[in-house]
Amino acid sequence: MGKNLVIVESPSKSKTIEKYLGANYLVTSSKGHIRDLATTGKGGLGVDIENDFKPNYIINKDKKDVVKELKKCVKEADYVYLATDPDREGEAISWHLAEVLELDTDLTNRIVFNEITKEAVIEALEHPRQIDKNLVKSQETRRVLDRIIGFKLSKLLQKKIKSKSAGRVQSVALRLICEREDEINAFIPQEYWKMKALFEEKNIPFEAELSKFNQKKIELKNADEAQTVFDALGKEFTVSQVKKSLKKRVSKPPFITSTLQQEASSKLNFKAKKTMMIAQKLYEGIDIGEETVGLITYMRTDSIRLSEGFVNETKQYIENVYGKNYIGSVKVAKKTENVQDAHEGIRPTSILRTPQSLKEYLKPDELKLYSLIYARAIASLMAPAKLNSTTLLLNNHDYEFKASGSVIAFDGYLRVYSTYEKQTDEILPELNEGDILISQDIQKTQHFTKPPARYTEAKLIKELEDLGIGRPSTYASIIDTIVTRRYVETVDKAFKPTESGVLTNQKLVEYFDTIINVEYTAQMEKELDEIAIGTDDYVHALTNFEEKFEPLLENAYDKMEQIQPEKTGEICPECGGELVIRKGRFGDFVACSNYPTCKYVKKDPEESQETGELCPKCGRPMIYKQGRFGKFEACSGYPDCKYIKSEKKSEPKVTDEVCPNCGSPVVIKRGRFGEFKACSAYPKCKTIIK
Repeated sequence: MGKNLVIVESPSKSKTIEKYLGANYLVTSSKGHIRDLATTGKGGLGVDIENDFKPNYIINKDKKDVVKELKKCVKEADYVYLATDPDREGEAISWHLAEVLELDTDLTNRIVFNEITKEAVIEALEHPRQIDKNLVKSQETRRVLDRIIGFKLSKLLQKKIKSKSAGRVQSVALRLICEREDEINAFIPQEYWKMKALFEEKNIPFEAELSKFNQKKIELKNADEAQTVFDALGKEFTVSQVKKSLKKRVSKPPFITSTLQQEASSKLNFKAKKTMMIAQKLYEGIDIGEETVGLITYMRTDSIRLSEGFVNETKQYIENVYGKNYIGSVKVAKKTENVQDAHEGIRPTSILRTPQSLKEYLKPDELKLYSLIYARAIASLMAPAKLNSTTLLLNNHDYEFKASGSVIAFDGYLRVYSTYEKQTDEILPELNEGDILISQDIQKTQHFTKPPARYTEAKLIKELEDLGIGRPSTYASIIDTIVTRRYVETVDKAFKPTESGVLTNQKLVEYFDTIINVEYTAQMEKELDEIAIGTDDYVHALTNFEEKFEPLLENAYDKMEQIQPEKTGEICPECGGELVIRKGRFGDFVACSNYPTCKYVKKDPEESQETGELCPKCGRPMIYKQGRFGKFEACSGYPDCKYIKSEKKSEPKVTDEVCPNCGSPVVIKRGRFGEFKACSAYPKCKTIIK
């Protein structure tokens, strides 16, 4: 019997799966996308707009050897299975593989699994299907749309205002941040006062806050109003009402991509990018002694559905460990719009693999994220917590004060989720209506209303999700882009737009308001969903967009004012023109305003200055020079002597990211072309992060 070839996306996933299959299977990896749109043709788009937006794909330079090896494997195989990720991006990668490897795209050789366990992989192999062409077209539409907007808008902004880039979704995210900053700047604080009475009854201290006067809500807007109420009060309060009730607190559903990123941000202080990289590692497979297994299900999802098998296994586990009264009901999604239910919510692949049992196999951050996912999944199937709630209403000369308290009667799901969701008992004394209380103190305090808070990473992701913008796989990259482009900066863990970000947003709003906005971007997401189910098509969606976009682009080129470089007040020594400050790859520099006619660039004042050392090779003075990688020290006798003083290698800076292939920390290194991110486990792992 010949070999069956299984192609997955990542090397670590291929290693895990190969251990599940017999000798008749070879599992290899495409290492992600093998080809992308070219940067040739009109405008460098790689898309023939006039010919029904026909895309021109080319194999990525760094994937030519991969493709060569894949072709060799295909030639030697009896049958090829395409096992890329179970989403649109994965479907597109399978289609590209089939095209490049000359496989019949109508073959039933596409297999998908939501978790990397032996059972799931074998089950998938037993039920192959055809490549879903509608999903592929949906992804292709998104890619072409983003290429057109990205290339054309970026080119315009670079020319007119020296901005670095623009994008379909990133620009809307930037707009949200800028609009929030406008609200903050326009906010006028309003004064208000609070009044509370302090008591201690039956050795239980508590406080009650002023809420009503003569049964109507009362607001104290200034010191005079507060003083009037304060003067009218006595120390004696009467209990006018005692309300007791049993309240339920229901657990949240299992994680989807956005809620995982939000909770990991607020509870673990992980950035979205870091969360996804660790989750990828947990999904693709961890060596846990006797086996290598994926510990969680696929982490790019917007469905909270859980498989029947997992639900049954978990309910049995809850009953065995906590008792039958801790078993809850399965959560059902309230929102169905824009949700792809192709796979489940994020959960452990087995509830029996507790965080404690995996402690010796996981790195600290991997254990933190797995523990969070595990706790959320099991809590979602547990009974609600029950709280004995008490509300006291106290009367003092027709002024009503309110005190609230609650005590846990049954911990329910909080038994496993209390680490991440606190519940503190607030005890009130046992009192009856008509009881008289004497206050220990009455306090009035001044307050001011606060402006809306800036978006943190977690809040921005939630906002994008609520507005229907972007997809589970894109939230982390959207944020990473606007941070990398320096359109926003982080202040107290929240995003504040930079001067460049504000200017970029202003111009986009001024000239592209009808397409770079929340409503249009969300509508575009709906169109992509419709293409995915076959109710809309590629050409129709892109034609509609192009008809709106092109007139706006032409108008912007015609009317958007071009920002002129800042003048230094100096004269060019070569042509007599004015010297200006320009921005380059390596920072700001001073050059002639008549470029490209005159290519004069002013040298750094320190350049050619002596360093105070002598060349160890020829004895001539060493001087400072400026190169493409920054300032360096060299012999003044160049070109006769080409000695350059080498810098002492500094320790690579460790980032908060982890390698997607081996889980080691990612570090910042310096190479021929500047700084880059790479795996710290080099040379054992040679992963470079784009």
